[in-house]
Amino acid sequence: MYVAVKGGEKAIAAAHEQLSRARRGDRAFAELELAQIREQLALAVARVMSEASLYDAELAALAIKQSRGDLIEAIFLARAYRTTLPRFGESLPIATERMTIKRRISACFKDMPGGQVLGPTFDYTHRLLGEMGKAADEENVASKPGVPASCKMPGVAHLESLASDATASCPRVAKLLGNEALIEEPPSPSHARPGDITREPLGFPAERDVRLQSLARGDEGFLLGLAYSTQRGFGRTHPFAGEIRFGNVEVEFEAPELGFSVPLGEIEVTECDMVNQFRGSANAPPQFTRGYGLVFGQSERKAMSMALVDRALRARELGEEITAPAQDEEFVLSHSDNVQATGFVEHLKLPHYVDFQAELFLLRQLRREWEERHAAVTATQQPSREAAE
Repeated sequence: MYVAVKGGEKAIAAAHEQLSRARRGDRAFAELELAQIREQLALAVARVMSEASLYDAELAALAIKQSRGDLIEAIFLARAYRTTLPRFGESLPIATERMTIKRRISACFKDMPGGQVLGPTFDYTHRLLGEMGKAADEENVASKPGVPASCKMPGVAHLESLASDATASCPRVAKLLGNEALIEEPPSPSHARPGDITREPLGFPAERDVRLQSLARGDEGFLLGLAYSTQRGFGRTHPFAGEIRFGNVEVEFEAPELGFSVPLGEIEVTECDMVNQFRGSANAPPQFTRGYGLVFGQSERKAMSMALVDRALRARELGEEITAPAQDEEFVLSHSDNVQATGFVEHLKLPHYVDFQAELFLLRQLRREWEERHAAVTATQQPSREAAE
């Protein structure tokens, strides 16, 4: 047994060495730098930061490089590193209404105050691969002759002007509906300490603050599938993208010894307000309801999926019948974490020799018993056949 263990250690060390060589790739090519990943694979970096609950683009880039581009492995690495960091306090809630906007769209209103800001997006591009060896992006299009560097489209606000006064020029779309009492009011600020799923085990039923934390850390693909299911009738949602914002917000920290908050810096976030139908109840008139999503970096697909699933999970609160997976909070929250899911699936690669031998022994025994019974039945039926003949 000791020899087998030592042999296993050598095999594992050799596997690590092969992984290191495979990660580096052909040494005829320059090694990928973290700055390249951080600046040119920003959407991958944003996903790692969001699902790892750790806002640090440099560390996310390192995790992506170390994992050879496997984003779930990168998320695992970033989460593991996060557990080693000291916790010295809690930031104040970020004020997304004061966001320095880089992109802002609404599917509800064409001419909303502040206008639509298309910003950086794939939404209006042709899905065509660029020529091999050439950059596939369009960063130089604006500098070509005949195309102004700053194109002001009718009804579209300038990004530059919005950045200087985002609060005054871009009120929330939900506020426009709220002025007519056509949408539910946001919950009043609570002084109760919100839950923290990184320090406390997830329990059911879960409050909305805990659900939103789980969704923010949840796997994008899993949430996308659930969000899609709600649109196909498995969740009673009829959504409109009320507003999607992407930009920078300031993070503040209130130091107890100072008695006032101090800014720590800015982070990029994507926020989604989804507007959904609601027929009303005995206690509430017909009105629109909300689903909410907020994630690090630019990740609109994740924020929208989060908002759709958040609304579906409010079924019990709104008195709706729970008939679909996306409405079942225990199903959703227990299976949305990709690190847990990865561990449960990939542990099947580890040795299960003893378990399998036990199953094999049991199956062989059952086979023998079945064959004995089958032989006995056949022997009993044989005289009857001969008599019939």
